[in-house]
Amino acid sequence: MSQNDPSPIEAQLRTMLKERILILDGAMGTMIQQYKLTEADYRGERFVDFKAPAGERELFVKGNNELLSLTQPHIIQEVHEKYLEAGADVIETNTFGATTVAQDDYHMAGLVYEMNVASARLAKAACKKYSTPDKPRFVAGTLGPTPKTASISPDVNDPAARNVTFDQLVAAYLDQARALVEGGADILMVETIFDTLNCKAALF
Repeated sequence: MSQNDPSPIEAQLRTMLKERILILDGAMGTMIQQYKLTEADYRGERFVDFKAPAGERELFVKGNNELLSLTQPHIIQEVHEKYLEAGADVIETNTFGATTVAQDDYHMAGLVYEMNVASARLAKAACKKYSTPDKPRFVAGTLGPTPKTASISPDVNDPAARNVTFDQLVAAYLDQARALVEGGADILMVETIFDTLNCKAALF
C-alpha cells in the first residue's frame, strides 16, 4: 500500500458513505448536565486536594467536562453508549476542551495527554461493545475551540493584542491529535471553531 492509499478505516468509511448517510452523535455537555454533578464529583478522589498555585483565586473544576474522563469514566462511557443505542454510527470523544490552551484555565494543562488518551479509549470501548459486522461503529477524536483566539483581540482598546499565537495553537492541537490517535480514535474531527485562524491551526 502506498502512502496515498487510504487506511482500512478510511476505505471502509468512504464505502459506507457512498451507500448511506452516517449518523453522528449529539452533544456531550448537555448529556453530562443531566447527571447534576457537584464540584466533588468532578474532582473525584484523585483531585480532591487539587488547588490553584499560591496567590491565585480559589480553583473550581466543576464544568471541566474533559476531567470527567479521568474522574467519572463510567459516566462518559454511559453517555457514549446511549448515543450508540440510539443508532449513532460515529461518536465523538469527550475532548472538546482537552487542549493545553483550554486546560490552562484550570491549571490542568499537564493532564491533557492523559485526558485525550483516556477519552478515546472510553469511546473505543463503547464502539466495540455495540459494533456488529453489519453496523460497525467509529470514534471521532474531537478537536474543539479554545477560550483564546488567534484573530480576535481580547482587549477592545487594543485591536492588535492577542493572548495566543498561531504556533502555540498548532502545538496544542498537534499534542491533542497524537493522544487521540494513541487512544484509538478512527478519525479526527475539528468542530465548532468560530475563529478560522484557530481552525487553520488545528488542520495545519
